[in-house]
Formats: sequence, structure tokens, C-alpha cells
Amino acid sequence: MKLIGVDIGGTHISAATVQIGNKEAGLSDFHEGLVDTYKDKDSIIETWSKVILAVAGSSKDIKVGIAMPGPYDYKNGISLIKDQGKMASLYQLSVKNLLAESLRISPDQLEFTNDAEAFLLGESFAGSGKEFQNSIGITLGTGLGSAIKVFDVVKDAELWSAPFRDGIAEDYLGTSWFKDIALEQFGIYISGVKEILKEDIDPKVSKKIFSEFGRSLGEFLFPYLVRLQSDGVVLGGKISLASENFLPSTYSYLKLMGYSVPFKISALGEKAALIGACLPFNQK
Repeated sequence: MKLIGVDIGGTHISAATVQIGNKEAGLSDFHEGLVDTYKDKDSIIETWSKVILAVAGSSKDIKVGIAMPGPYDYKNGISLIKDQGKMASLYQLSVKNLLAESLRISPDQLEFTNDAEAFLLGESFAGSGKEFQNSIGITLGTGLGSAIKVFDVVKDAELWSAPFRDGIAEDYLGTSWFKDIALEQFGIYISGVKEILKEDIDPKVSKKIFSEFGRSLGEFLFPYLVRLQSDGVVLGGKISLASENFLPSTYSYLKLMGYSVPFKISALGEKAALIGACLPFNQK
């Protein structure tokens, strides 16, 4: 039996064969593709299926674990995504049944997991979260993904919409915040976080922006770390690649508040969700 891990986003899909061992995991036969999720349901399902079939080959003796953004009825594989533009044509449909039909396998061979959960599951099993008993997983990018782990249970935390300052967490902990602050405070137009580190940007400006972001991250996470008695945080997403620029401010804030915990950067990257999406099969 072949385990196939799949990570689906608003514009992409990646898939690979996953080998799960004793606290270790590996990938092979990696494939990926771009997806226009604004199209009709048949087009979306067909594109997803092509990538999965590229990994499966001719074998039907497969189990497919899929990391999918919410909202979703993950148990039944029903999409609850609406008003976001992406995947609108799949709203309230059984993606599990549609994919199973397209792949010509049983729906029982498919398992859906929230993408933030899959990330933390993967990192906790075979990556940077191994040493943490209770942890928070955060993915920093265009949006804010979050999950919590308490002992062996991992759940989507949905912290992106949690109240923070005069808005919600995602207002302060995503790419859009960097764009807004660079333009409003310094008159600099950027399209992504890595541009703040370019040579033509004053280092003092870069330091100020990252420092403010790091403090915001610490300030937001602090009450959740205390409440969950977390002993660590696992960071993923593209913004985490610049962590050396903002984590010092995060550590300073948490130390000031008397709750210092280590932050570990994802060791698995995009592999984490692929591995995590397959772990429910392993647990069964």
C-alpha cells in the first residue's frame, strides 16, 4: 500500500509518496502544479487528480492524505469555503467523493486534514517539534496559519481571526502588514517581505520594521502560550525564513513577560504538511 501526501492551497497543489517510520519520514516522487481555483468544479478536480495520479502511477492500492485550508468538514471531506473567491464552485460539495470518483478509488482511501494541523503534525512527528510536549505551530505568510498540540492531540487553532489590538491577528502577522507599514511609515513600496532586506533599503528601516513585527508576534502569542502551558513554538511559512531579524524582539517581549520559550523554525518546510496529512492513516 502506497501513502500519498497532498498539500492543496488556493493556487497550487503538491503531492508525494510518503514513507513513515519510527519518528522519521521521507518523501519521494514529488510532483506539483498550479491550480486556478476560480474555475468550475470539474476543472479543479481534474487538475488535482492529475498531480495525485502522477504520484500514484498505475497503482490503486493507495491511501491519500490531503492537507486542505478551511473552513472544511474534514471528517466527511465537504468544502465549506465560500466568499473567498477560491474554490467557490466546490462549496458544500463532497470533495472526497468527487476526488475518489476521479481517481477511481474508494472514498475510504482519502483522508482530509486542516493544513495548519498537518504542518504541526508533520513537524512534531519528524521535524522541529519533536522535543515539545505542548506546542503552538504558526505559519507566517500571506495569511496566518495556527495549530496547537497538547500531548498527542493536534488541533487547528484558528488564531488568524483572533482579536488583537484594533483588529485581528492576521492584520498584524502577515505579508500585508509589512507592505502597509513600509509604505505608510517610510514611503517604500514592497511586494514581499524579503524585499525589506535588499541593499537599497536603509538597514535602520529594516530593523525597525522587523523589530515591531517581532514584538507583535510575542505580544499576540503570550496569552496562548501561558494558557496552553506551551513549551515551544514551531514556525513555518515564508516569513519564518527571515526569523533571525524579528525573533530577537519576540524573545525580548516574552522574557519581559516572564514566559520565555524556544522558537524552532520548520525543519521540513513544504514536506511537513505532506507528512502530517498521512499520519491519520498511520494512527488508524
